[in-house]
Amino acid sequence: MTTTTDTADVKRLFDTGAHFAQVKSRRHPSMKPFLAGMKGRQEIIDLAKTAAQIEEAKVAMRTLAREGKTVLLVGGKTETAALVKKAAEAIGAPYVATRWLGGTISNWSEIKKRIDRLAELSEKGASGELAKQHTKLELVRLERERERLETRLDGIAGLLKRPDALLVIDTKHEKHAVKEANDASIPVIAIMSSDCDISDATYPIVANDASRDTVRVILDELTTAFKEGRAA
Repeated sequence: MTTTTDTADVKRLFDTGAHFAQVKSRRHPSMKPFLAGMKGRQEIIDLAKTAAQIEEAKVAMRTLAREGKTVLLVGGKTETAALVKKAAEAIGAPYVATRWLGGTISNWSEIKKRIDRLAELSEKGASGELAKQHTKLELVRLERERERLETRLDGIAGLLKRPDALLVIDTKHEKHAVKEANDASIPVIAIMSSDCDISDATYPIVANDASRDTVRVILDELTTAFKEGRAA
């Protein structure tokens, strides 16, 4: 039986264009059960199923927050990168809104060394310690190193350990991040369109992952759930 709440959830998603999938030729075979039909050449996502998936993902986010777990948000696509950064900052979570840095999970010890090096350069630079110990030429080189590390590490500079879960926008685009997470048995919550493999995500949310409005609405729900779990 469809409730008023279910109908409202579907309408809210529909209004953002969440129902628009890829053209049929780009569909991954695993996505067929989540599609409701066609509009011209474009396939249409069954938003009732999407709404149910969002609810499952929200439960997972509440649980992660309640248990003090770290969720790493990942989404470097131009269309949605700013939304990923904003959502992560809203819950104080680490994020990757640029290119995935290979080894972030699979070679964490090396990534942690870079994070520690960035912290060292930043702290010693701010305190004036570097200026006392190095020549002007050395200081220029150290500043370039700091800027390079800051650019590469982006939103993971404050990450103290491997993440406990990933929240990913478009698993196909972020295939390297997803593979590292899956290989390490780290759960993946993902907003993913019909060209993605449903098995890549522990908690898949099948929706238009190229729509800013769709991604914004779903991220708002997931981050709100995370805040609720933290406050519980």
